[in-house]
Amino acid sequence: MKPTPEDLDPENWLDAHGDILYRYALSRVRNHATAEDLVQDTLLAGVKSVDRFTGASTLRTWLVSILKHKIIDYMRKSKREFSTDDETMGDWAGEEYFDRKGRWKKRPPEWISNPGKAYEREEFWGVLQGCLGKLKEKQHTAFVLRELEGMDSTAICDQLEISPSNLYILMFRARLALRKCLESNWLDKNETDLSF
Repeated sequence: MKPTPEDLDPENWLDAHGDILYRYALSRVRNHATAEDLVQDTLLAGVKSVDRFTGASTLRTWLVSILKHKIIDYMRKSKREFSTDDETMGDWAGEEYFDRKGRWKKRPPEWISNPGKAYEREEFWGVLQGCLGKLKEKQHTAFVLRELEGMDSTAICDQLEISPSNLYILMFRARLALRKCLESNWLDKNETDLSF
């Protein structure tokens, strides 16, 4: 569908797309002021390049694409602020489930919920957002880049200036923490609503 002149008028963009852009940015950066700044930068970049918008996608998709690049640039610039306490196995985060050799000590309970149904529920996104907010900064960034932005491991390692084994550790810890958080804040309360 070809965009109308009203669609292409930047004065309408904030009302039409601002909330979605803001929620998308907030889910990636975990800071309200930063999310607002990224949306503003996105809209300004869109205004400057609206003449290059071809209509091959929707205007919203095009703006989200610009926002993705702004988020990655932000993460790249802020990587110097990360602490390095996540980078070694130091205090073993998985000792409840694994021994030091990585073998299961106790398997986590099976999730019987339907992920498709959870994905469609707005409340789930609020819980997931809260759980992501509890991750350490470097774990959060690695998880977002890998699982939400779809970046490959090599690019993430280059961006965060870490080794592949450090990325593995960050992802392991992030997934373990998210699993625990989702089990206690979502599954315990919603399991009956989401079963197959």
